[in-house]
Amino acid sequence: MTQVIQLKRYEFPQLPYKVDALEPYISKDIIDVHYNGHHKGYVNGANSLLDRLEKLIKGDLPQGQYDLQGILRGLTFNINGHKLHAIYWNNMAPAGKGGGKPGGALADLINKQYGSFDRFKQVFSESANSLPGSGWTVLYYDNESGNLQIMTVENHFMNHIAELPVILIVDEFEHAYYLQYKNKRGDYLNAWWNVVNWDDAEKRLQKYLNK
Repeated sequence: MTQVIQLKRYEFPQLPYKVDALEPYISKDIIDVHYNGHHKGYVNGANSLLDRLEKLIKGDLPQGQYDLQGILRGLTFNINGHKLHAIYWNNMAPAGKGGGKPGGALADLINKQYGSFDRFKQVFSESANSLPGSGWTVLYYDNESGNLQIMTVENHFMNHIAELPVILIVDEFEHAYYLQYKNKRGDYLNAWWNVVNWDDAEKRLQKYLNK
């Protein structure tokens, strides 16, 4: 029986408010172009590349007639663009519901790390203003350290898909293999498959399946 190979496509999410809901702070025209143009473009771009990747996996694209790294880089760009925008829309709310200061645990962490919300706001704004070119300023929560971490992402083209937890990883810096395999990285990768801890990978996956 032939196995059916199918990669699930991304869906364009609904905007959580009307296009004019953020006025006067962000205009209807900006939201319209940003959401219906750019965000939709990232979803369509990701799905188009998934079409191509699916053909590649099935063997419908002859060797030498595709650029695998180009496909993967394009997927990284478009999937990140989609996921970051999905967070962005929900991170905003109409006047009367948005703005002001945070409360609860977030306020406690901000006050603990920055002394006050005003100081946090200043540092966050300085980070955003100093970002070279296009990109994002992001506040992460590091559950290892318990810290809030401000980071800038240039052009949303980071080689990691936003929000997705790491299930399995291999280090390809030379320090991970050069002393043993010299410049034969392929030999190192072939050997690495013999030491993959699938129990650990399964545990990592199970932590997120039921959330």
